[in-house]
Amino acid sequence: MSLVTFGRIMIISVASGKGGTGKTTVAVNLAFSLKEKVQFFDCDVEEPNAFIFLSPEIKKTFPVEVSVPEIDYDKCNFCGKCADICYYNSLAVIKPRLGNPGKIMVFENICHDCGACSAVCPVNAITEKKRTIGKIDLASVKEIECLQGVINPKEILTPAVIRQEKRFIDKTKTVIIDAPPGTTCPVVAAVNNSDFCLLVTEPTPFGLNDLGLAVEMLKDMDIPSGVVINRSGLGNNCVHDFCEKNNIPILMEIPFERRIAELYSRGIAMVEAIPEYKEKFSDLFRKIKTIVNKKN
Repeated sequence: MSLVTFGRIMIISVASGKGGTGKTTVAVNLAFSLKEKVQFFDCDVEEPNAFIFLSPEIKKTFPVEVSVPEIDYDKCNFCGKCADICYYNSLAVIKPRLGNPGKIMVFENICHDCGACSAVCPVNAITEKKRTIGKIDLASVKEIECLQGVINPKEILTPAVIRQEKRFIDKTKTVIIDAPPGTTCPVVAAVNNSDFCLLVTEPTPFGLNDLGLAVEMLKDMDIPSGVVINRSGLGNNCVHDFCEKNNIPILMEIPFERRIAELYSRGIAMVEAIPEYKEKFSDLFRKIKTIVNKKN
């Protein structure tokens, strides 16, 4: 049965094992080519750049906040249970000694907002306060609702920003998620709960190596995937051979052409300037939908 029959959205994440493969280019052009109501999420929160190509009008901005522990020294008995349970070592207990009143050191930048310390405190000496680590911009262009997460400099809780950004998912729209590059925790947070992940790669040894890592990650997450080869014709057939061997569909190839590079350098989407690419990306979406429907 089709997704339309169930009346549910399809969440498509666009990822890559390495940076610079054209992941954002593919995500933006896919969003521009769809006739459905679309939400676009730039989840590369450390360096978001999709808005350069989308050129949306920002409507609202929301802070991204996390909770960090705050110590009530009138209650604290310096038992150390809070520090013992903290997996990320964001708490250190200096017990009273030789006239020193004692102190609980809280390293806010590495606190992961899990709440374990306050849960185990036997005297309820730990409460939580809010700390801003980034923002989410809500914007729109044409019929596309666009969101981008931006983490503040020196902050490390990238997955927290991504998770809060994804709370804005509209269950009546097709969702395109531009994930961060790589295969680390931020990527997992971005692609989690996707119906399909589109892997963008390039036909080079580096591209192949990182594609293999991304494929293994998605296997562990049980997310179906397909490949887009960008700059096709630049390297060799290593990616084709890998995909054939591992039964991974190559859904689209984008040639290594000067006109495409020029459009990219000017922040212009391919489907806006080269009419035939709108149909190619529409066909890409149809292929994705077919694969997802078969899995469901």
